[in-house]
Amino acid sequence: MENGLMDQPSRAQLPWFIALSQVIGLSVVVITGVWMGHYRGGFAWDGSSLEFNVHPLCMVIGIVFLYGDAIMVFRIFQNESKAAVKILHGIIQLIGLIATIIGLVAVFEFHMEQKNPDMYSLHSWCGLITVILFGLQWLMGLVFFLFPGASNWLRAKYKPLHVFFGLTLFLLAIATALLGITEKLLFSISDGYSKQVPEGILANVLGLLLVGFGLTVGYVVTRSEWKRPPNPEDEPLSMHFKTLTECDSPDSQQ
Repeated sequence: MENGLMDQPSRAQLPWFIALSQVIGLSVVVITGVWMGHYRGGFAWDGSSLEFNVHPLCMVIGIVFLYGDAIMVFRIFQNESKAAVKILHGIIQLIGLIATIIGLVAVFEFHMEQKNPDMYSLHSWCGLITVILFGLQWLMGLVFFLFPGASNWLRAKYKPLHVFFGLTLFLLAIATALLGITEKLLFSISDGYSKQVPEGILANVLGLLLVGFGLTVGYVVTRSEWKRPPNPEDEPLSMHFKTLTECDSPDSQQ
C-alpha cells in the first residue's frame, strides 16, 4: 500500500511526458517538412533533387516518430488488454517500416537517376544497417509475440532482447538522422553554413529536437515506475489466435 501511494505522484507525471514527446516529435516532422519544402524546393517522384527530399521526411516520420510512438504504447495504454496493445505496437511499427522503405527507395532512385555513388558515407552505412535491423526486429516480434507456436519459455527468453534492441535501434535511428542532417548541410550550403544562414539554423534546431525526442522517449520507456502493471487477465496473444483458429477456450490451454 505504501509503495502504491508513493507511485501515484510519479504516475501522474507520465501523461505530461507523453504529451511532451508528442509535441517534440510532431515538431521534428513539421520542421523536416519545412526544411525540404521551403528551403529545398518541395517534393516529387521524378528522380530529381525533389525526390531526394522525400527521403529525410519519410525517414523522420517512419523510423523516428512512429518508431518512438510504437515503443511507448505499452506505457500509454496501461489499462487496455495486452493483446490489443501488442497489435497496436506492431501496426504502428509496420506503418513506420513502410514509410522508411519509401524513403530508402527515394534516395537510391535519386542517386541512380543522377548517377551519384551509393553507400560511401557513414550516414548511409548506419542508415542501411538501421533499416535492415528494423525490418528484422519487426519480423522477429511478429513471430514470437503474434503468431501461435512460440512457447512461453522461448518468448520469455527473447523478450529482453526484443526490448533492448528496440531501444537501441531507436537511438541508432536518431544518431543516423543527425549524421544525415550534417551531411545534407555540408552538401547544400557549405559556403553559408558557417555564416549561420537561416537554413543552417533551422537544421541545427531540428537536430536538437531529435535529441530531445530521443531522450524523452528513452526516459518514458526506461523509468521503472511507469511500467505496465502486471494484470492476471493478460494472456499470450498466440493463445487468442489459437482460440480463433482451433475453437479452443483460453482456459483449456492452461
